[in-house]
Amino acid sequence: MRTILYPGSFDPVTNGHLDVTIRASHIFDRVVVAVAVNSEKKPMFSIPERMELLRKVLKNYPNIEVASFHGLLANALKEFDACAVLRGLRAVSDFEYEFQMALMNRQLNEECETLFVMPSPDYSFVSSRLIKEIALNGGDVSAFVPPDIARAIRKKAEEGNL
Repeated sequence: MRTILYPGSFDPVTNGHLDVTIRASHIFDRVVVAVAVNSEKKPMFSIPERMELLRKVLKNYPNIEVASFHGLLANALKEFDACAVLRGLRAVSDFEYEFQMALMNRQLNEECETLFVMPSPDYSFVSSRLIKEIALNGGDVSAFVPPDIARAIRKKAEEGNL
């Protein structure tokens, strides 16, 4: 069984994340969407909330699993028995950082291969950071995230938890 690991903060998950995930699910036997802990970011949703939202929007894809991990990605690859890491590239500006991370991960784990996938052009400008900014300023994010995610963001905003 060929497994690919798709790590990220997914805070919130966007249509671009889903596009990359679903396309990978057509190529690999198993896709593990792994919510990573990033202490440098102030999250909108907790890790359990992100995992629940991901499971909700990916429920119709039996070969996609949702998990979380702490620590090094190179170690998570082994933990999930994955043959490669999946990373989305929205623009050339993403490449330098992702390239550096891919080389570092390979240095830490020589079996760590990274596959880069470009999202559909419809989503190439969408990022979680921009979604948060729109939501914080009272904007409508429904064009950029699935309906369940848009509802969860609106609820956070109504509760004053953005």
